[in-house]
Amino acid sequence: MNWDDARVFLSVARAGSLRGAAETLDLGLATVARRIERLEAALGVPLFLRHQSGYRLSDEGAALVPRAEALETAAHAFGAGASARSQVAGQVRLATAETLASNLILPALPRLLGRHPQLSLAISTDIASVDLNRHEADLALRMQAPVHGNVTRQRLARVGYGVYGSPDLVAAHDRGAEVPLIGWDASHANLLVARWITARLAGRPPVLATTTLSAQAQAARIGLGLAVLPDFLGRGTGLPRAREQTGMTQDIWLVIHRDLATVPRVRAVAGFLRDLIAEHRALLNG
Repeated sequence: MNWDDARVFLSVARAGSLRGAAETLDLGLATVARRIERLEAALGVPLFLRHQSGYRLSDEGAALVPRAEALETAAHAFGAGASARSQVAGQVRLATAETLASNLILPALPRLLGRHPQLSLAISTDIASVDLNRHEADLALRMQAPVHGNVTRQRLARVGYGVYGSPDLVAAHDRGAEVPLIGWDASHANLLVARWITARLAGRPPVLATTTLSAQAQAARIGLGLAVLPDFLGRGTGLPRAREQTGMTQDIWLVIHRDLATVPRVRAVAGFLRDLIAEHRALLNG
């Protein structure tokens, strides 16, 4: 006996009539009658005694009730478990760049957590060492697309770069004067922006080399030199932008481990990130 047959059988037993069962199950009267006849034929015994006043359980039918109720209990437990699994709850591990975390994601996080109070996030900004294929994070918002792995990827926006600094240094730079530049530590020499700065320095050392954009933005803010910053970060400093066009852009990619793409909590965070980047696309593009 399967659950479809069991629930019809129990409904008739409890209602004492086909009509009452049909109303409870929101089924047609003929459908309920056919289900009972089919079940009796399959079992080879009468389950009900038909009376003018309604349907009463036969001895065989009464003996079947505990088995049908066990199926009912199992079906309800399965439904409750599926409902719990569909809730947005638990921890999601997000890997992203420190600048995206600090300037875009964290300010908007109350909106996400207000919508899903049982959700929590673990954000790793050491993105270069985080591998989704080894399940070190559930999803990532990154500036470089993965070339392989069991992941899905989606390009969300394009980030522009500009040269930012104090008003005096920007004015001098715009006049063609040689001014100090802030650069990247040698460990980050492979970055697109690091290579651009190295070419621009033409053999000169940077006035300061760091490993983070936030440190470079702060150094530019206090007048140490000019920094090449993503426009969304540079404009947030309140510093003027030099006229020089870097010609540099980078894409922002949403990367999700394929095995987790349909998990409700991961889908909720991914949707939040898509909406957030869409809201700030003009700022990101520069």
